[in-house]
Amino acid sequence: MNHFQDILAKAAAEYGLNLVPEQLAAMDSYYQQLVVWNEKVNLTAITEPYEVAVKHMIDSLSCYQEELFTPGVRIIDVGTGAGFPGIPLKIFQQDIKLTLMDSLNKRLNFLRAVIDDLSLDGVYTVHARAEEAGKNKQYREQYQLAVSRAVARLNVLCELCLPFVKVGGCFIALKGAQYEEEVREAAKAVTLLGGKIENIKPVNLPGLTDKRAVIYIKKIAVTPQTYPRKAGTPEKKPL
Repeated sequence: MNHFQDILAKAAAEYGLNLVPEQLAAMDSYYQQLVVWNEKVNLTAITEPYEVAVKHMIDSLSCYQEELFTPGVRIIDVGTGAGFPGIPLKIFQQDIKLTLMDSLNKRLNFLRAVIDDLSLDGVYTVHARAEEAGKNKQYREQYQLAVSRAVARLNVLCELCLPFVKVGGCFIALKGAQYEEEVREAAKAVTLLGGKIENIKPVNLPGLTDKRAVIYIKKIAVTPQTYPRKAGTPEKKPL
């Protein structure tokens, strides 16, 4: 095993995850591409091996729950950026059907290179803003799971993500230190958009003391047609 794989394997074991050699090799290739592409496209401020292993790879996998990630489950990663959490989840469980959505084509070019390099099947890229795609029949209420990490505050994020989720499905938000305050301020938005907070799982990443959590929001009713509102509005006038 090389340096990055070694760091990742150790950190994953500390977190309680067992990554097999194929998964470690795939995440290593992903990391190498990230570093190369990051010089020409702004993908991440984090490039040091240990930090990428913990703050990107393991953090992405912290939202994994076996009962939700069933074989063939359709997942959309909204505002995927450099592919987190979607790509690590796909490497971890290859049979998921994954759509990576981002508003910047340069990031999607990077992700397409990663998808090709790792020969990932059942991964699609969509160049769109969530506010527009959420109105499109092709994507609206078509997914069992929507995931999103570090995109916006929870009240805004619910409006961007819940429209993609089928009734009975789940929106999974990976949040940082202010998650408790965000949950309180998002209560109205969650209800209005057809969701219900089902579980809040605090996350402790190896070697880090900062607070994080994964918030699971079950979709219990159809999202009203009014939402999402047009691009820019959710941020300017949060629900």
